[in-house]
Amino acid sequence: MIKFTLNDKELEVPDGTTVLQAARANGVTIPTLCDHPDLTPYGGCRLCIVEVEGARVPQASCTLPAGNGMKVRTETAALTQGRKTVLELLLTNYYDSGYTPSKDPEKNELLHWVQQYDVKLPEDLKPKQPRYNVNSDPNPFVFVDLNKCILCSRCVRACAEVQGRFVWGLSDRGYDAHIVAGADMTMLEARCESCGACVAYCPTGALDNKMSMELGQPAKQVMTTCTYCGVGCQFDLNVKDNKIIRVTSNPAAPVNGMHLCVKGRYGYDFVHHADRLTKPRVRKYLIDGTPRAHDRGAWVETDWNTALSITAKKLAEARDNFGADSVGVLSSAKCLNEENYLMNKFARQVIGTNGVDHCARL
Repeated sequence: MIKFTLNDKELEVPDGTTVLQAARANGVTIPTLCDHPDLTPYGGCRLCIVEVEGARVPQASCTLPAGNGMKVRTETAALTQGRKTVLELLLTNYYDSGYTPSKDPEKNELLHWVQQYDVKLPEDLKPKQPRYNVNSDPNPFVFVDLNKCILCSRCVRACAEVQGRFVWGLSDRGYDAHIVAGADMTMLEARCESCGACVAYCPTGALDNKMSMELGQPAKQVMTTCTYCGVGCQFDLNVKDNKIIRVTSNPAAPVNGMHLCVKGRYGYDFVHHADRLTKPRVRKYLIDGTPRAHDRGAWVETDWNTALSITAKKLAEARDNFGADSVGVLSSAKCLNEENYLMNKFARQVIGTNGVDHCARL
């Protein structure tokens, strides 16, 4: 364990803990842009600088390991001025084209800290026109506007460390430095899976969700579990006018955290599809007791108790009249692992057949 002083308070933390991590764990806020708890520390934005007694210059707290006897201060007049200078420099390259973002504007981390430190950039220092094309990539899900990019590299690290695709990288140097997909190609050509991890971790709106642009802000958020497979990923449904307008990662999700696949993040439009069944249906002749037609007749809506009773009756008749192996049980990859386990028990112990399979090929 390491003992050091943070803002005149002695702390004890495990060896290898950074000053930023120790501050977070003890409720002390240090502003950051390039850092994220899920990602490898980068030390690029310099917004998280702190003063260390005996050090010649302020240190980046995200990459500074806490040391025995170290004395650190996180808020001083000099640090405030340094952070304001960093934000001013970032704003000189930040151009907003005025489109309505899919994210909550209040969650733009760059503009949040600009407001917190009351940074006012003179008009003559603001960029007058975009340097890059807005919506510069044809990816059907991810909106790219490099005019809002601050080169924090969170998208690069998220793609590599969270999704493992290594699509994003940095190209050129100095003023010309910018993020690129692959060898300066489109995202899909660079083998992007459109998972949206880069969007979820972007702190400025340079990457956004195309499906949700111009839809405004949600009236509420509802945490739910993804229905596409048995992993059990959770996320927040953003709902407006009783309609899902986007999905956002929830870092509190115990299985996946911020991580989602393309289906979980962008495959939600089926919920409102006109062809989606919202009530169980059975053949009409099973309800009214009429003889079965050659084509088995029309489908009619009914309640769940009726539908389940008919299903149970038909399964029992097939098993009793033609043997257990006349029934095959096919489960779904959209069920939870526990539900598929129960289907296995149902097939083998209730029906009495080994004819059970599971389709995981979505």
